[in-house]
Amino acid sequence: MDGQPELIAAAVTRLRAGGLVAFPTETVYGLGADALNEAAVKRVFEVKGRPGHNPLIVHVSGEEMAKQVALTWPEDAHRLAERFWPGPLSIIVPKNGRVPGIVTGGGPNVAVRCPSHPLTLALLEAFGGGLVGPSANVSGFVSPTTAAHVREAFDERDVLVLDGGPCAGGIESTVVSVVGGKARVLRSGLIDAAVIGEVLGRVVECADTGTISATPNASTPAESPGQLSSHYAPRAKAVLVEAGEIEAALRNVQGECVVIAREETDAAAHSPESNWHARHVIRMPRDARGYARRLYAALREADAMHPTLIVIQMPPDEKVDPVWRAVRDRLKRATV
Repeated sequence: MDGQPELIAAAVTRLRAGGLVAFPTETVYGLGADALNEAAVKRVFEVKGRPGHNPLIVHVSGEEMAKQVALTWPEDAHRLAERFWPGPLSIIVPKNGRVPGIVTGGGPNVAVRCPSHPLTLALLEAFGGGLVGPSANVSGFVSPTTAAHVREAFDERDVLVLDGGPCAGGIESTVVSVVGGKARVLRSGLIDAAVIGEVLGRVVECADTGTISATPNASTPAESPGQLSSHYAPRAKAVLVEAGEIEAALRNVQGECVVIAREETDAAAHSPESNWHARHVIRMPRDARGYARRLYAALREADAMHPTLIVIQMPPDEKVDPVWRAVRDRLKRATV
């Protein structure tokens, strides 16, 4: 942590001048700007190439900072923040008039989250206000989970990067809306709808299957980030198949192919009837959280080989572990 106070001071100076700072969280790295500075937020959309109808999450240091951008702070929001913050849960509430419309894609509500990474919490406290923080990458492509990933996408003259090491969670936060007295999960993540329901004392709908167009001029704002039909995607063509379909997917493909599969498929990969051994295989952890932590780095590793095709084995569903729902969501959008 040597030199971090000086780096945080430099980051605050840049943010107050309307500049951009990439910061680490427990999910992915975020591309930060002053949430109340419309010109700075516009710059985030520009450098990412992000569609204007895709809203941003405002990162805060806690409930008091969240209330600075909220029109109301419902009891549901308080209960969830008390239980899960700091942590990978974004809460959607009605926005107040201080929040520029560009932050919410023109919609009436704002998503807020208190991340748990100590470096970013220190940055938020030093800055004294909320920061937008979409993933620090070109829109639609694989999210960054290390500072090196961010530097691959942006020139540090444009984006100051705070290096907080690899992200522990690896996929974006769960997003839950508590607007109008209803609680709905709009994007799955590491915190499951059932656990949220336990805190609120009622069943919480999981409505994260909706998609929106990636067209920048779409007229309807998305309710939540993470609803683009094509998202989290490598540059190479990628397909998502069941384990028994991998061989067929590889057949007759010319050029380099990469298979991303769970560790238990190792024996099958080297069986006499399989030609997987002639391909590059990236083996993934068997558990859902380990898989999520490794996911984006694995997609980047595969993409770096410039393959003709990336074949991804479909992981288990949420009956095995609720986190698999979030992993499958990311993979389905990455292989559209």
